[in-house]
Amino acid sequence: MLKGKAVVNNMDTGSDIKEVTVKGVYMINIFGRAVPAVMLEDKDGMIMPIHIGQSEALSISSVLKNETMPRPMTHDLIVSILSRLEAEVERILIDEKKDNIYYARMTLIKDGKSMEFDARPSDCIAIALRNNAPILISEDVFNEDAISKENFTGSKAITGFA
Repeated sequence: MLKGKAVVNNMDTGSDIKEVTVKGVYMINIFGRAVPAVMLEDKDGMIMPIHIGQSEALSISSVLKNETMPRPMTHDLIVSILSRLEAEVERILIDEKKDNIYYARMTLIKDGKSMEFDARPSDCIAIALRNNAPILISEDVFNEDAISKENFTGSKAITGFA
């Protein structure tokens, strides 16, 4: 898929897909340095972290907390543009991990046509949350990095996002 180009097709990946929810944004201690991560949770209570940037962490966290920023953030702008263009976020799919980098695709619907866009998972998640769109992930990708909820909540390396 060409980056930045819309591809009209479906999201067939050849693997099983599951829906996840966003448990929250947390700071994870990695090699003595706090790094933000969005935590995805499946219906069985398994948790999977995706390391993200500070601005994406703030964007996702603000949606989860129902906070409104004094000025629109980039993801708010994108949602506003999509709304004016009468395009709908159908879903996002995190379907691949290569060299410790996750890959995601966002599917938009406009005038009955489906368009797929390559994007960072953090951007997809921030936009999906603002549109109540489903967040899907390949089971293979999820299972590779998932931990149990008990291990997640008991970890000393994890703190809430401020």
